[in-house]
Amino acid sequence: MLHAHTVAEVRAAEQDLMARVPPGTLMARAAFGLAVTCARLLRTVPGARVVLLVGGGDNGGDTLHAGALLARRGARVQAVLLDPGRAHAAGLAALARAGGAVAPDGTDALARADLVLDGIVGIGGHPGLRPAAARLAEQAAASGALVVSVDLPSGVEVDTGATPAAHVRADATVTFGTYKVCHLVDPAAAACGPVTLVDIGLDALGEPAVEVLEPNDVAALLPVPGRDADKYSRGVLGLHVGSAEYAGASVLAAAAATASGAGMVRVAGDDDVAAAVRARCPEVVRATGRVQAWLVGPGLDPGTATDVVPPLLSEGLPAVLDAGALAALSGPVHPEVLLTPHAGELARLLETSRDDVEADRLAAARRAAAATGATVLLKGPTTLVVEPHGRVRANATGTPWLATAGSGDVLAGLAAGLLAGGMTALDAGSVAAHVHGVAGRLAATRAGSPTAQDVLAALPDALLRAREGP
Repeated sequence: MLHAHTVAEVRAAEQDLMARVPPGTLMARAAFGLAVTCARLLRTVPGARVVLLVGGGDNGGDTLHAGALLARRGARVQAVLLDPGRAHAAGLAALARAGGAVAPDGTDALARADLVLDGIVGIGGHPGLRPAAARLAEQAAASGALVVSVDLPSGVEVDTGATPAAHVRADATVTFGTYKVCHLVDPAAAACGPVTLVDIGLDALGEPAVEVLEPNDVAALLPVPGRDADKYSRGVLGLHVGSAEYAGASVLAAAAATASGAGMVRVAGDDDVAAAVRARCPEVVRATGRVQAWLVGPGLDPGTATDVVPPLLSEGLPAVLDAGALAALSGPVHPEVLLTPHAGELARLLETSRDDVEADRLAAARRAAAATGATVLLKGPTTLVVEPHGRVRANATGTPWLATAGSGDVLAGLAAGLLAGGMTALDAGSVAAHVHGVAGRLAATRAGSPTAQDVLAALPDALLRAREGP
């Protein structure tokens, strides 16, 4: 599992380690890892033009020492100092000894660069860039050079992933010790590019602020039936979905639920909707009976949802509330209720604007979880799953091809099936998001422009791959 930590946790772990190792050890480790990554990205180091954008403090020191290592391997390295009086003295000296130089003109240096190292601001910086730094960031982006951020793209909000002002957009990021929240949470995650983690020996980190499931975690969480399993022990899911206008949503959700591994799926509600579901999924039963979890909402008319949702929630069972059911939520629920809104639906739930949600997705999901008592799965380029008590998981297996009508119904059906199979809402939501993303990627390789039905068709293969692990 990947872990991201807050600035305070990283600072405390660094202080603990620095008390036990010789001075300069952490910077040397960071600079070496940064230089190795840059050399790999450049492929040919001798003769490459490398420009360092250097702010003050240790982030600038990491950048200068990495530049010195690249210069020793034959790169032509120039440093642009944003605040010469605060530049890291030992780093400047190392760069000079290696044959690097301070650029007399940043604009000219950037125009000829092959690689730009963004060492303007580290984890101690505030969101946004000062005008001079913003201009250099714009010039770096326009130069065509590869932009590599040191620890994080300068100007992003480290602990939330927000980007409220001007910031660097990197082609790649090299971070140290542990991931930071901004590497895993949009919109900042989109500015990072692929992130390389360099181990510098931090071993006193606390509980992570954000987690990401890796393939082996997903394989361990997915339920596998034992020798004595039957359809009831594998989980029975109840569906209250669909309407005359949106019968297709109910079919997609039901089909995903049957593929999830649940032992039985029962459909309640409208007769016509049930008939449409059973025509597509003959294993779905119409009979009423006991269920372990509910899926409510895909295709459901919001006007009738207020008659459906409260009675089902009063049963106290785990449930997934999606689409039309979200508008019928009133009063607190328990953490095993999983809400699956997109940004617009979450904005309505919080009585704010979609822009406000998108500006700070993590804060919005946390507010919703705290206000409702439910676990919240906020759909988007990086899906967030947030428990009411603060535990957060992010998922980035998705693809823009999942932005298609009905894709969310497939995700809801999959998550609900996993919930009925005995997973917690946090695990069901984060595993479903991971597998749904893999299915979307598979569908994109098989169809020119995949639809939700293509994603659904790829779901069994995605689940098989997930169960097999890495």
